[in-house]
Amino acid sequence: MSGLGKVVRSGVARRRVQTLVIGLATMMAVAASVLGGTLLVISGAPFDDAFARRHGAHLSLQFDADTVGAGQLSASKKAEGVSGAAGPFSTATLTPRSDGMGGPGWPMTVVGRDGPGRDVDELTLLDGRWPARSGEIVVSADSALLAALGMKVTFPGLPGDPTLTVVGAARSVTQTADAWVLPSQMPALTAPGSGGHQMLYRFTDAGTAAQITAGGKAVTRSLPRGAVSGEQSWLNVKKTVERDTALYVPFLMAFGALGLVMSVLIVGNVVASAVGTGTRRIGVLKAVGFTPAQVVRAYVGQALIPAAVGASLGVLAGHLLAVPVLAEAQDVYSTSSLAVAPWVDLTVIAGVLGLVAATAWASALRAGRLRTVDALAVGRTASAGRGRWAARLAGRLPLPPPVALGLARPFARPARALAMGTAILFGAVAVTFTVGMGASLGQVMAARAHDAADVVVPAPVPDFGPRSPGAEKRPAVDPAAVAAAIEAAPGTQKYYGATRVRATVSGLTGIIEVNSFTGDASWGGYTMVAGRWIERTGEAVVPTPFLTATSTRIGDTVTLNGLARPVTVRIVGEVFDTRNDGMQVFTDASTLKDAHPDPTETSHHIAVTSGTDVTAYADALNKDLAPLGATARAGGLGSGSDVVGTLNALSAILTLLLVAVAALGVLNGVLLDTRERVREIGVHKALGMTPWQTVAMVLTSVVVTGLVAGALGVPLGVALHGWVIPAMGDSVGLRLPGSVTAVYRAAELLPLTLGGLFIATLGALLPAGWAARARTATALRTE
Repeated sequence: MSGLGKVVRSGVARRRVQTLVIGLATMMAVAASVLGGTLLVISGAPFDDAFARRHGAHLSLQFDADTVGAGQLSASKKAEGVSGAAGPFSTATLTPRSDGMGGPGWPMTVVGRDGPGRDVDELTLLDGRWPARSGEIVVSADSALLAALGMKVTFPGLPGDPTLTVVGAARSVTQTADAWVLPSQMPALTAPGSGGHQMLYRFTDAGTAAQITAGGKAVTRSLPRGAVSGEQSWLNVKKTVERDTALYVPFLMAFGALGLVMSVLIVGNVVASAVGTGTRRIGVLKAVGFTPAQVVRAYVGQALIPAAVGASLGVLAGHLLAVPVLAEAQDVYSTSSLAVAPWVDLTVIAGVLGLVAATAWASALRAGRLRTVDALAVGRTASAGRGRWAARLAGRLPLPPPVALGLARPFARPARALAMGTAILFGAVAVTFTVGMGASLGQVMAARAHDAADVVVPAPVPDFGPRSPGAEKRPAVDPAAVAAAIEAAPGTQKYYGATRVRATVSGLTGIIEVNSFTGDASWGGYTMVAGRWIERTGEAVVPTPFLTATSTRIGDTVTLNGLARPVTVRIVGEVFDTRNDGMQVFTDASTLKDAHPDPTETSHHIAVTSGTDVTAYADALNKDLAPLGATARAGGLGSGSDVVGTLNALSAILTLLLVAVAALGVLNGVLLDTRERVREIGVHKALGMTPWQTVAMVLTSVVVTGLVAGALGVPLGVALHGWVIPAMGDSVGLRLPGSVTAVYRAAELLPLTLGGLFIATLGALLPAGWAARARTATALRTE
C-alpha cells in the first residue's frame, strides 16, 4: 500500500494542471448542489411540519349567510372524503381604526371562534391569551393591522362603534382569518345583510389541486347553488409561503446539472489522458509487480484526491452563497434557525465523489488491461496516418503554414479535440444562459415597475401615528388640484392618476390593493400576460397570483369588500405585477365611484411632449405643486429588488466558475498535446519557425474546436434559458409575459457564438507561451 500511495501522490503532484481542473470542476458542482439542495429542503419543510402539527385546513370555504344556514353547513361535515371539519364560524369583513392611527385601517376578516381549535386549523397563540369575554380580540400575526397587546381597536360604521381590546396574537398555518373573537361578539360586529359563515375541512386525499376540487364539490353538493362566496386551498397558501426560496431552485438545478456533467466529463477526460500519456509508466509499474487492480486504484486515487479537496471547498462556497438566500427565507418563515443541513452536505459530497470515482474507474480500466510488454513498447505520439487528409487540405488553403498546421491538429487527436470541445460547449451554454437571464431579470424589473412615465407625482405618505406636541396636521393633498396643475403645465402630453385603496375578497384573508385609474393608463408600463387592458366601467385586470388564490380566470367576476359598498368587477386581463405578492386589482376610477375610495392616496404619472427637458419640466411643475403639498420627480426604474440582485450575483459567480473550468479543460488538453509534439515543435523551429509563429500554430489548433463548440453552445443556452425562466416564474406562481422570455436578439447571438472561441483561446494561451519559449535544442533532444 505504501508503494501505491507513493504512485498516487507523485501523480497528483506531477499533473498540477489536471489536479487543478478536477478540483475546480468538483468545487463548482458541489457548491451549486449544496445551495440547490438546501433550498429544496427549506422551501417545503417548515410549512409541511407546521401544517401537520397544527392540523391545517385543506380547504377553507366562505358562505353567504343569507343563502345557507348553519345547520346545513354542519351536515356537510359528513360528506364523502371528509376526515375532519370545523365550523360553521360567523365571519365579517370590517375596517378597523386602532390607537395611534390617524385614519381608518385596512379591511380585515374577523371570525368568531370559542377557542384556538384542535382537530382542524389549530391556531398557534404567539403572545397573550385567547378572548375570555366580549370586547376582546386576538389578531393574526400575519395581519396588516400592527396591533400590540392592550391596544384598542374600533370598528366605525357599526352601531355603537364597538371597541375591542387586543389580548393576544395568533397564527393560522393556512391563514384562515385576520382576527378572532368569541362567537358572542359577532352580532355586534355584523352589519345587517353582511354576515357570512366559514367552514374548514380536512380531506383523506388532498395532495393535488384536483383532489381539493373534488373535496369541495363533495361538501357543497347538497347546498344551494351560489352559497359559496369564496374559497382558499392549502396548496395555494403553501405555494405563497414557499415563493421566495422556490424561485432559486430551477436556476440552481440548471447550474448544478451543468457542473455535475462537466465534472464527469472533465474527470473522465483527465484520467483517460493520464492513462494515454502514461502508457509507458503503466508498463513500468506492472513490470515491478503492480497488479491491474492496483494500477486502476492508483489512477482513481489521483482523481479522488483533488476531487475531495474541491468538494470541501465547494461545501464552504455553498455555505457562503447560501447566506443571502437563507436570509430572505428566514424573513418568509419568521425564523432565525434556517441553515444548511449537515445531511445535505454529506449527501452531495458522497454523490459527487461517487460520480468522480465511477468516472475515473471507467477511464482507468484501460490502464489495468494493458499488457506489460505492449505498454512498454507503445510510444506517445499519434499514429502516423491519423489526420493526414486534414493536413493536406489545410496546406492547400491560402494560409500561412503555422496556421494551416494548427487548423489540422484537432483531426490528428479527434478524441482529445472532442473532450476539449465538450468543455467549451458547457462554458458557452453557461455564458449564453447567464446573458439571457440578466436580460430577463431586467425585463422583469421594467415590467413590475410600471414606470413608463417621464415625470411622477407620488401619492402623499399617510399621516398615521401621534403627532408631536404643537405640530400641525399636514393638510390633505387635493388630487383634482394636482391634476389641474399638470394639465396647465407647458410640455404635458398626457397623464393619468392612480388611486390606491385597500379591500378584501370573500374567501381570502388579508387585504388586496385596488388601483383605480383616472385617464388612460395603458401606456404606463403595465405588461399584459393574457387578455386585454381595461376599456370600460366594471372591468378589471389582475396578476396571476390573484387568479390562483381566488380560483378565477379571465371572464369571471369577483366582489371587492371593505369599501363603502361591495363592488363587483369582471376580470378581462392578466397583468404582470409582483407587488403585494400579486394580490392586486386594477380598474377604472368610474368602477369605484359609488364605493367612495379615499382619494388622498393618488399618484399622477405624466408623459411630456417630444423635446421637453424632463428635469426642467419637473422643476417648473414643482413651483405650482408646492402650495398644494405635492412634489414631482423624474420617472424611471427603481434600484431593483434583493432577489434580482442575488440572482444576478449568483449567476455571475457560477458562470465564471464554469468558464474557468472550461478554460482549464482546454488548457489540460492543449498542454498534453503540446508536450506530445515537443520534438515536432523543435523540428519546426530548426526549420525557421519563429516564437510568434509557434504561438499562432498552438492557438489555431483550438480555433475549429472553439467555433464549433460555441455555435452549438449558443442554441443550447437559449434552450436552457427557455426552460429555466418559465420554471422560475411557475415556482412563484407567475406567468411571464413574452418580453421576459424572448430576450435574445440576432445581433447579440453572434458575439455569444464567438464566446466559445474566446474560451478556447484563453485556455490555450499558457501552453502556446510554453511552446514558444522552448529552446530548439532541448525540444529536439526530448523523447
